[in-house]
Amino acid sequence: MPAFPGPQVPATGFSSYQKWVVGLLAFLQFTVVLDFMILSPLGPILMPQLSITARQFGLVVSAYAFSAGVSGILAAGFADRFDRKRLLMVFYTGFLVGTFLCGIAPNYLFLLGARIVTGLFGGVISSISYAIVADLFALEVRGRVMGAIQSSFAASMVMGIPMGLFLANHFGWHGPFRMIVAVGLLAGGTMAWKLQPITAHLAAAKDRQALRHLIHTATNRRYLVGFAATMLVATGGFMLQPFGSNFAVHNLGVPLSRLPVMYMASGIVGMLAGPLLGGLADRIGKFRLLTLATAAGITVVWWWTGLDRIPFWLTVLGSCALFTTISGRQVSTMALISGVPEIRDRGAYMAVSASMQQFAGAVSSSVAGWIVIQSPSGRIENYHVLGYVVIGAMVLTLAQMRNVDRMVRRGAATPP
Repeated sequence: MPAFPGPQVPATGFSSYQKWVVGLLAFLQFTVVLDFMILSPLGPILMPQLSITARQFGLVVSAYAFSAGVSGILAAGFADRFDRKRLLMVFYTGFLVGTFLCGIAPNYLFLLGARIVTGLFGGVISSISYAIVADLFALEVRGRVMGAIQSSFAASMVMGIPMGLFLANHFGWHGPFRMIVAVGLLAGGTMAWKLQPITAHLAAAKDRQALRHLIHTATNRRYLVGFAATMLVATGGFMLQPFGSNFAVHNLGVPLSRLPVMYMASGIVGMLAGPLLGGLADRIGKFRLLTLATAAGITVVWWWTGLDRIPFWLTVLGSCALFTTISGRQVSTMALISGVPEIRDRGAYMAVSASMQQFAGAVSSSVAGWIVIQSPSGRIENYHVLGYVVIGAMVLTLAQMRNVDRMVRRGAATPP
């Protein structure tokens, strides 16, 4: 089958094949995100059955993120030496094998090893997907594509987590992992059959030696600007998340029984906001949307983190507003950052960028744990202080993304 020849977006819209590619990448991302997110809600079921402590369970959760960060660095040197379709097939197959091992894990150590395997393969899939987007779609339309792919995060919250908990309650905690493998096999088979080879970057490749290619990408001054922006985005995004549920329950007064309603409403809004904001980014400019989303996000974070007991409907409204601003910042940022690397370095750049995001997220979550305090009653203290830190990170991100925007504009104005 012939290789797809690169960005070919007609002025009137996407071709049917391009729409299918976007849908495929979004669905693959949905399964990967669901596998990562489903473990935390399974804690109350999994911990007593495996007779493990909260610290051991925390290690199982963090093992995925750590191994994903390491695998991105290890894979960067090879990311531009192969057909992107073949690379995606290999890593998605490894991800499904790791998830299957989670679905049959008989004890704690087996599950811990399975999560490490899943992270080693699953952590690279998003970077390969973003490299494919940059290869197949012109920068002018990447906002819409990134918006559609980012909506998979919200979809996993709306559809995946409730379904996963239902399966866990009826078929045991192994059930959700087996469900992911089942739907993943269908997606993988479709990808093998219909996705065309993506090899345009091979003609431009210079560094054939893996370590040299990794060092070249990781030390490129132009790319360092993008890496810094990626880490700042992750820093702001991961700080509020770990304590969001406790804050909603103990500070805002949301009953545990109504917490899924709040997240489901936020997820639905996120699913709708992703594609809409992506299209807006293409029309008014990625950095302009980022500026608007950052201004709105600062306002919402300042208001949200300083709240106390409020009506449930206002909690739902605030959560939806928070998710919308996050979606706007994420879509515009990823669309802009995709314009940083040259075609011969895209795979390596995206892999290193994904690793930096994982490491920054882990560090920022730890820093958040030092800032907030949970009182004996369960109330989260200093959450407003955490809000100020997040606002500071958002401002720094905007300043750094201004540099990225200028760099991408200069690169777009230079003929290849």
